Amino acid sequence: MEVDAEAAVALARRVLEGEGVVDGELGLAFVAEDEIRALKAEHLGIDEVTDALAFPIDGLDELPEGLPRQLGDVVVCPQVVGDEWRRPLVHALLHLLGYDHGGEMEAQEALYA
Repeated sequence: MEVDAEAAVALARRVLEGEGVVDGELGLAFVAEDEIRALKAEHLGIDEVTDALAFPIDGLDELPEGLPRQLGDVVVCPQVVGDEWRRPLVHALLHLLGYDHGGEMEAQEALYA
């Protein structure tokens, strides 16, 4: 299944800039069901397919001067989400930035989705 990579990058930039991140590195991958299942099993101990996963590194933590921001990686499974990949991407990006499930995260998701 194909995903509009340019639109995904543009959405990621919009979310990150909206959250005050103007510089940093982000890994973004779109993978098949078997790969996202393996990642979820390996890292979360849950053997099931999911829509998206976030693997944060720095988030919005204070960094020493000169050290580049490493946001982390977002993995999305288009086979699970179909054409509705935008909301899971936004959700995972917000997790990278330190948001947990709840009202605050839902409010931020509504701004970008």
